[in-house]
Amino acid sequence: MALNLQDIPRVKTITKQDFLTRYFKPQKPVVIERFIEDWPAYSKWDLEYMKAVAGDKTVPLYDDRPVDYKDGFNQPHAKMKMADYVDLLKREPTKYRIFLWNILKEVPQLQNDFSYPDFGLRLMKGLPMLFFGGRDSYTFMHYDIDLANIFHFHFEGKKEIILFDQKQNDYLYKIPHSLITREDIDFNNPDFKKWPMLKKAQGFKTELNHGEVLYMPEGYWHYMRYVTPGFSMSLRAMARNPKNFGKAIYNLLVMRNFDNAMRRIKGQKWIDWKNAQAVVQTHKKNGVT
Repeated sequence: MALNLQDIPRVKTITKQDFLTRYFKPQKPVVIERFIEDWPAYSKWDLEYMKAVAGDKTVPLYDDRPVDYKDGFNQPHAKMKMADYVDLLKREPTKYRIFLWNILKEVPQLQNDFSYPDFGLRLMKGLPMLFFGGRDSYTFMHYDIDLANIFHFHFEGKKEIILFDQKQNDYLYKIPHSLITREDIDFNNPDFKKWPMLKKAQGFKTELNHGEVLYMPEGYWHYMRYVTPGFSMSLRAMARNPKNFGKAIYNLLVMRNFDNAMRRIKGQKWIDWKNAQAVVQTHKKNGVT
């Protein structure tokens, strides 16, 4: 048995009005296949190019180890020169990923390779972020703390993506006071005996190739697995739905600080309690005893 996932709709290109009407207003995802072919990045950006322009930069790396109470928010697990990291990606599978790397800050010349598309939303021009991964590396299922509208531009290789909207929260084994599901769920091959409520979740799937753009609506859960080594860039626009905007403010000002405080006070017991509660609360909401 597999997850209940439908293919994300695909279009070759799209007008601003069609995007707003068909996808943004109803908050539905879409893949745009040929939207950035006029960007210099479309023909230039690959791993070797990144090695050439940023090889001497030290980059933060993350893997798939479970959250530890001693880890700070978004604290990297290792660091490496970009040139060495690209060599590693090309040489062998690795769990190390680059996550939320601000290219304007680190390599300003890269901003000349792309433009900010007019989707009818105000994009945050100071926050273009790059994400890199090796073959079979993946992100835990999560949603972004600010519940932003995200445009995910993929470069080099293939990347599998699974999405769920916030209406599926009761079935995903969400960790309380966090933005992730249980980290021991393999969304690529879920164990329904262990996680039975996943059978009720209804989501979306797609595979991104070089030059394709994925629109992820506000607060969408996302799991991403690199089929081959590659990287992506995300541009974001603030949540427009008042309820989502309120959740974003709460997450940034209250939830994150409360969670960090509890880690300091209770240590690993806090992490273990949250993991247990993810199962207890999900099964309670669904009448499972």
